[in-house]
Amino acid sequence: MGNGAQGDGEVPTSDVYAVRLKKLQKLRDAGIDPYAQSCEQRHSSAEVIKILGDGDESDEVVAIAGRITAFRLMGKAAFIAVLDRSGTVQCYLKRDSIGDSAYATFVDYDIGDIVGVSGTIFRTSTGEPTVRANSITLVSKALRPLPDKFHGLNDSEQIYRERHLDLIANGESRKRALMRCAILREIRTFLWRRDFTEVETPFLQQIAGGAAARPFTTHMNALNRDFFLRISLELYLKRMLVAGFDRVFEMGRVFRNEGLSRRHNPEFTMIELYQAYGDYGTMMELVRSLVQHLCRNVIGTMDIAQADGEVIHFGGQWREASYRDLIRERTAAENWFELPRDEKLIRCKNFGIELKDGVENFAIDGAVFEKLVEPTLLQPTFVTQLPRELCPLAKLNGDDGRFIDVFELCIGGQEVAPAYSEENDPIAQRERFETQVGDDIQNLDNEFLKALEYAMPPAGGMGIGVDRLVMLLTGAANIRDTILYPTLRPIF
Repeated sequence: MGNGAQGDGEVPTSDVYAVRLKKLQKLRDAGIDPYAQSCEQRHSSAEVIKILGDGDESDEVVAIAGRITAFRLMGKAAFIAVLDRSGTVQCYLKRDSIGDSAYATFVDYDIGDIVGVSGTIFRTSTGEPTVRANSITLVSKALRPLPDKFHGLNDSEQIYRERHLDLIANGESRKRALMRCAILREIRTFLWRRDFTEVETPFLQQIAGGAAARPFTTHMNALNRDFFLRISLELYLKRMLVAGFDRVFEMGRVFRNEGLSRRHNPEFTMIELYQAYGDYGTMMELVRSLVQHLCRNVIGTMDIAQADGEVIHFGGQWREASYRDLIRERTAAENWFELPRDEKLIRCKNFGIELKDGVENFAIDGAVFEKLVEPTLLQPTFVTQLPRELCPLAKLNGDDGRFIDVFELCIGGQEVAPAYSEENDPIAQRERFETQVGDDIQNLDNEFLKALEYAMPPAGGMGIGVDRLVMLLTGAANIRDTILYPTLRPIF
């Protein structure tokens, strides 16, 4: 049988590499260069299985292509498994069917090689749909062995650094990656059906605005000045509202020069959307409908188990609770917001919350919410009536100016989607920006403020952390499991 069929894990990788190089040279000496060949791929493995249906045989000739992931030689015949974009299909090769010369070449193939196979379809005695090959072509020789199929990649760092191997060896990783693609497609489909227009805005920005986050800085040689990688999509999308694009969204990467953790990656995917003549209540309906649409049309259930065993129930109405009520509840202090600042700091220390000297009162409340409240919000919860200091881009509440018309959607103990009734008063917006930046006046986005002075319609807006949403919908334990190539620490 082929070297790969014997199990490459039994020999050091360097020895396997040398053996496979010799096989490659043997092919080339015989006038066969696998890297110079191609093959026809008319069908996927899923289409092969569909063509066979419930029958035992089909005369239709199919042509598949993919990677050999299993190899079982039985003298004058062999079974291989071929992995392609839609899954795996078994192939049966017989010397009498493909010819003596082709079969003699085939038995030297290895697990990991990429091949093209054509033939008809039948069902084996065990019920397995199988391609009965009449030809096989080697189109790319694998010089390195794949991970052992029974153990896969056990080192978490190797999983993320060599994701291509993880996706070959780990069916769950492959399924999650495809699920993410389906989720992104369905998000777009949902918004297109609601008449949203998808646009693209700059990655390189002169002012890092739209969020409170530390940006990455880069230098543009042509202009001899520094730029920032965007930390938000907001300010350019609001310019589109000014331009008359009443329903607009963008899905793209944003960059925040902050920590790495189970729920944070410095480079992540965000979707931001804005709907003219809506408000944060409009956004509540939209995000609930969107997530439930994804549950129905991609996941297939409204009840999704998480890695820790918790089941999140996405159906029905979602809870609404005020920021202040949640903090009062978790601190067991009805008078929390009336307490002196020093008393709050003492209680925070007792809660195990460390705060910097000089921290403002609203930031103390924010730390309590982040450390004590947010981790307990496992089921979908709209947190409302946030303090005005937390977001200068949102409208003040008409009944009580201490609060803003905002919600934070928390699911699985983390924030997934903040949304606002957007501030469209250019004078009020300038005042709140000036308060936010203080003496750092160069960080005032005057171009955005000037755009607002041409009149922006009232609007609701929302941002959704796509990677976190995929975590919840697929039950992933770590945000790195939802990103094909996450940011990793250097290995040197």
